[in-house]
Amino acid sequence: MYLMNRVVQSSRKVASTVRAAFGRAAALSTLAALAACGFRLAGSDPLPGVLARPYLSLKDPYTDFSREFEHQLTSAGATLQSLRANSTATIDVSKDLVEQRTLAVSATNIPTEYELTYTVTFAVHGVDKELLAPQTISLSKDYSFEENVVLAKENERDILRQQMARDLVSIALHRLTSLK
Repeated sequence: MYLMNRVVQSSRKVASTVRAAFGRAAALSTLAALAACGFRLAGSDPLPGVLARPYLSLKDPYTDFSREFEHQLTSAGATLQSLRANSTATIDVSKDLVEQRTLAVSATNIPTEYELTYTVTFAVHGVDKELLAPQTISLSKDYSFEENVVLAKENERDILRQQMARDLVSIALHRLTSLK
């Protein structure tokens, strides 16, 4: 009986290994087919050559937009330069602003709804000319507020701000890929 159980367990392991190998082979063949037809993930357009070595001029390097923009530029293949003189182009982020506005208040004059607006303005300058005129992009989201869950609502505001920053970076990168 013991030997029979060992044989059954062994055959199950073999079957599991075969299924895993088949799954990996199917995934690889799917990826190969997608690559062959020219499929690319959204947002993975290549940067133009003029942005191969950009200098990034940021108003504040510690904002959500600035950090995500640096990360995405590097992920897209750009080598950020620490000196403007060594760069092929300058990306100038002149405005990086988050504003909060009260949309609604309760009967006791306590805010119950806010609107969060994230606005960014950027331009691209080549060595001797302007490659992209100043572009202003802005996103707004509203969220409810309850004074008995202040920490949760502050966390919600932070998550909304970070998501808007990621969305703004995607929009900015899409505009940058259109440069020649």
